[in-house]
Amino acid sequence: MKLLLLEDDAETAEFARRGLLEAGHTVDVVAQADDGLHLILEGAHDVLIIDRMIPGGDGLSVVREARKAGIATPVIFLTAVGGVRDRVEGLESGGDDYLVKPYAFSELLARVQALGRRAPALDMRTRLEVGDLSLDLASRTARRGDARLDLTPQEFKLLEYLVRHSGNIVTRAMLLDKIWGFNFDPRTNLVDAHMSRLRAKVDRPFGTDLIHTVRGTGYSVHDQA
Repeated sequence: MKLLLLEDDAETAEFARRGLLEAGHTVDVVAQADDGLHLILEGAHDVLIIDRMIPGGDGLSVVREARKAGIATPVIFLTAVGGVRDRVEGLESGGDDYLVKPYAFSELLARVQALGRRAPALDMRTRLEVGDLSLDLASRTARRGDARLDLTPQEFKLLEYLVRHSGNIVTRAMLLDKIWGFNFDPRTNLVDAHMSRLRAKVDRPFGTDLIHTVRGTGYSVHDQA
């Protein structure tokens, strides 16, 4: 699995990183809240391991922001703050598990692997809708109201991903990874170019925008009504 470890104590981070690598996982390690949130929003990790007390913020706030952005990646808090109230706060903020320091690495590994085995619920829908936009997944066609949209297969795939995450923020990095299979490259305008063409078909002729730009982050599909 690909893991993200948000931990500011270098010795603790290296201990966990080395053990997780030996167990066959890939591990990204960051020490600052902002850096951690940036990587989390890319949606490229299978499990997040987050310390509660980190420079530039706190783990609870990072997870809350990630959940608001639609990131559902499992989270385990790894922290020295272990009271009952602290555990409840961690779970209520969007955490899935809570491990108190000092800990046995074997327990951390077991918990990480358990979270990684959680399969997302299958989405069996054949039709997606936002406002007057509807997508027929069986025929791979899209309509706004009574008008059929002339989309390329790639444009339909892009729109489907956005609609499946309607109401949440979808970052450019997420789109590069999920639609094109690319790693994040801040210099590319691939996403913006495709989004411009998609919006010209989905929004411009109808006078009401469903695809919205989230400045500095990405895009969100939602009905303003």
